Order: sequence, then C-alpha cells, then structure tokens
Amino acid sequence: MIKCENIFKSFDGRTILQDISVQFESGKTNLIIGRSGSGKTVLLKTLVGLHEPDSGKIFYDDKCYTDLSFTDRRELRREVGMIFQGGALLDSSTVYENVRLPLDMFTNQSAAEKDKRVKECLARVELSHAGHLYPSELSGGMIKRAAIARAIVLNPKYLFCDEPNSGLDPQTSIVIDNLIHDITVEYNITTIINTHDMNSVMEIGEKIVYIHQGKKWWEGSKDDILHADNQELNDFVFASAMAKRAKKSL
Repeated sequence: MIKCENIFKSFDGRTILQDISVQFESGKTNLIIGRSGSGKTVLLKTLVGLHEPDSGKIFYDDKCYTDLSFTDRRELRREVGMIFQGGALLDSSTVYENVRLPLDMFTNQSAAEKDKRVKECLARVELSHAGHLYPSELSGGMIKRAAIARAIVLNPKYLFCDEPNSGLDPQTSIVIDNLIHDITVEYNITTIINTHDMNSVMEIGEKIVYIHQGKKWWEGSKDDILHADNQELNDFVFASAMAKRAKKSL
C-alpha cells in the first residue's frame, strides 16, 4: 500500500499539485490518468521520491517516506521498481547487463546468484533468448519487457510505471499491460501506472485516479468510469476515445 496525505507541490511559484490525498492498494494495478499538464507525472515522481513535496506526507505501508533519513530512504528504494517511459536501458550494455544492474548496485549476491535471478526475470518476460542483445537491436515491445525485467529483479514491493505503452502499437500495448498486471497480482506488488491510454484503463484499471488541474478530481474502478457523474472526466474519456479513433484512421 502507498498512501499520500494532503500533498502540495509547486515549481517557480506555480502550484502543480493541490492537496492530494489518495491510497493505492497492494496487489492491484493503480492508474493515474489526466490530460497533459494536469500534474499526473509530477504526482508519480513525487510518490517515488524524485520530487520532494512542499507539504504533506507519503506512506509506504507503515513507513512515512517523507520523514525518513537519506539512509533509510536508500534502504527503502531497494523495494521499489521503476519502468521509465522510454525504457531507459543503457545503450552500451546488453539486456542481461541492464537487468543485472540493480543487483550489482544494491546487493552482495554472488555472481551465480545474480545470474540465476537475471535468467528468472528474463524468462518471466519471455526474453530468455535476448540477453546477449543490445537495446539498439530490440523492438519497442522488447525494450519495455527488458525494462520490466530490470524493474522486478530485486523482487520489489512497489512498482512505478511512467507511460509504459508510450510509442507502442495497440497489440503490443495489450501484451505489456497484461504482463504488468500479471506480475502485480503474482507478487502482490503495489503498482502505480501513469497513463493516458484508455485501453489500459479499461483493460487493467483496478483503481483509477483522475487528476485535473493539479487536484484529485475523481477515483474509482474501470467499471465505474463510464458511468461517472463527472463532466471533466467524461470529457477526458470522450476526447481520448476520439483521438484513438482518429489515429487508427490515418
């Protein structure tokens, strides 16, 4: 579980997040949605510790992250996996080396233990055959799967995904969505996904938080969203559907 209470965040005197309180559940895919500039990316980065909130508190289960020392935060980060929008693989390293990197940074495991764990994670994302390849040799979907393998190699309790379907075709997007969802359930991870993809919302959105102009405007499930009595949310859903339809017709 990750919970935030009364989070405010500003940049250069401009308020981006305004009094946001929300709880994200373990073993579920929790989605943050909203228009560009709504504050959803800032919220995700604040939750993961890339931004410091101006005020408010963030809890990782029973630990108040905002009150932890630098050393304690570093210790907690061993339990956090992150999937960046572009995959963020190191171009000069193979897939195998990219996945092993967190083990090199945060553990004292033997070479044999690291090798076993990396191979387990590559198998889990169906990349056992690709460990020797470099990122430039991978398709977009393979890059995302390699990023997922790296994100789960430390057996995280918490997983953050920033636009994991960005740049992918619809069919590959579904594969990535299902993989993230299955891993979330399988390992009982608290997964938080920042997305504008309504297909993701309707496929795997077990809890959805809609951010509008820096405020939490609505929250519910994928079953609730199509019947929500919220004009701004309805406009967002309609605009997203129309944009996807127009893209398919091109």
